Amino acid sequence: MVEISSHGEHRDITGGAARAAVFGVSDGLVTNISLILGVAGAHPTASLVKLAGLAGLVAGAFSMAVGEYVSMKAQKELFEREISIEAEEIRSRPESETRELARLYVSRGLPQELADEIALILMKDPEVALSIHAREELGVSPDSIGSPIQAALSSFVSFAIGAIIPLFAWFFLTGASAILLSIAVSLIASALVGGALGYFTGRSIFKGAVRQVLLSSVAAAVTYLVGHLVGAKVP
Repeated sequence: MVEISSHGEHRDITGGAARAAVFGVSDGLVTNISLILGVAGAHPTASLVKLAGLAGLVAGAFSMAVGEYVSMKAQKELFEREISIEAEEIRSRPESETRELARLYVSRGLPQELADEIALILMKDPEVALSIHAREELGVSPDSIGSPIQAALSSFVSFAIGAIIPLFAWFFLTGASAILLSIAVSLIASALVGGALGYFTGRSIFKGAVRQVLLSSVAAAVTYLVGHLVGAKVP
């Protein structure tokens, strides 16, 4: 006899730390393989390519971290302001907020009497009331607002990890050998990153890997061609 589960298994989409880290690695990988091959296309010395790659890694990682910090900080401050306004309204106008909560449940299909009863029960505890109102009206829980510093550090580290992959070969090799190895490890890393993105989005892992490899290849090929054409014209 086959036992049928009472509910389906769902992927956790609220904790996006791992998914965000994969995106950060993807950004670092595509950005730096493109930069490195763009510079290498002009056929400079290996030291210059390493310098460009390191500069791209540091600049990109700080850019990602600062951007993430500023956006998260602004979002956090906005949520905190709206939550404080909501807390004040619950304190000063509890009857109005109770009716508002009841109307919301009615709009979702509950009978009026049941909605009124649930709203009254939830409004008895100010902390519970604030949590419910914040979730229903703002789409956020007061105790689950992200940390800007944590987001910035995560972005910095994940971008740097992706950016160091295509640069690694240039610490040991030069010329065509470094270019080929850099391309090879970047393609492998792109396939892994694309597969991970496919997994997190519930799509085909194979298609995600192929798409990531193709897009990374196009970006790298174009920048290499630009570097080659520009380098040929620069004395």
